[in-house]
Amino acid sequence: MARRAVDEHAQYARPSKRGSRPRTKQRPEHADAETGMVTGVDRGRYTLVVDDGTADERTVHAMKARELTRTRVVVGDRVDVVGDTSGDEGTLARIVRIQDRSSVLRRTADDTDPYERIVVANADQLVVVTALAQPEPRTGMIDRCVVAAYDAGMDVLLCLTKADLADPAPLRDLYTPIGVDVVVTRQDDPASVESVRERLAGRTSVLVGHSGVGKSTLINALVPAAGRATGIVNTVTGRGRHTSTSAVALRLPASPEQGAAQDGWVVDTPGVRSFGLAHVETDHLLQAFEDLAEVAADCPRGCTHLADAPDCALDDWLAASSDDERPAREARVASFRRLLTARHAAD
Repeated sequence: MARRAVDEHAQYARPSKRGSRPRTKQRPEHADAETGMVTGVDRGRYTLVVDDGTADERTVHAMKARELTRTRVVVGDRVDVVGDTSGDEGTLARIVRIQDRSSVLRRTADDTDPYERIVVANADQLVVVTALAQPEPRTGMIDRCVVAAYDAGMDVLLCLTKADLADPAPLRDLYTPIGVDVVVTRQDDPASVESVRERLAGRTSVLVGHSGVGKSTLINALVPAAGRATGIVNTVTGRGRHTSTSAVALRLPASPEQGAAQDGWVVDTPGVRSFGLAHVETDHLLQAFEDLAEVAADCPRGCTHLADAPDCALDDWLAASSDDERPAREARVASFRRLLTARHAAD
């Protein structure tokens, strides 16, 4: 009797919502979506510029739609948004699509870390900011940034700061042979920043560098309204304190005096202590050293290009160098092999 009562009750029970309609992979087309560029990310909220460069340009705040929960949105992404895109205070739009990226700059914590961190999307130039002193320059860090940029299909600009404290010639001579543009600034010459501005105009550039190299100071000189916090270098460790805590895209003005906007963006990033290359294929490393790639073309098939590789053309190239050429050549080969060794260890 009790069983029959239960069955009769089940006959009139409301079906569950989960089972009342079939699941579908179809998503709304959002034909009315507007396009914006992500300029900042803060705890699940995204700052966008919509209708960039038009009379209707405005800043919009948004969150990701449910279907993008597992998809990472980063600074530089161009996204489609729906909902309230007026930009009025208190409004919140919804990101429904990420447009195809023209470039993705990635790094890992170290060479054995399988987790890739996207630094920025859709940038076409990486600016490696390096102090010539206080703290001392680290060529290994510069090399890694160059490799990551070339792997992403980006150009590289090496910005040497604090040239009033040390001679920039040795580093310039080290990197110009591999196609890296070099620009120099001085603390005692504010006008030297204008040479950097010229190379950023009309481009989307991401600035990367150790803490304390003057990156935030450079940003504030290029974009006076940025107000990026600056720090000091520890006299004991020679390291700077992190002042930028998140990446942010800033519009590049023509000059502090004019205040007019140029067709360019600069992306400031938090200071980094390492730039892992676990995401870069070993075979791609040689492409970042154009001067060595031409030499290595004469290597035997399967050559690893490491120091113990038999008949490596790089060793022949070093042996044939003159006394004047040898220091620069040895430095380039040493940098390349240092990266190769790290990648082979990771593999």
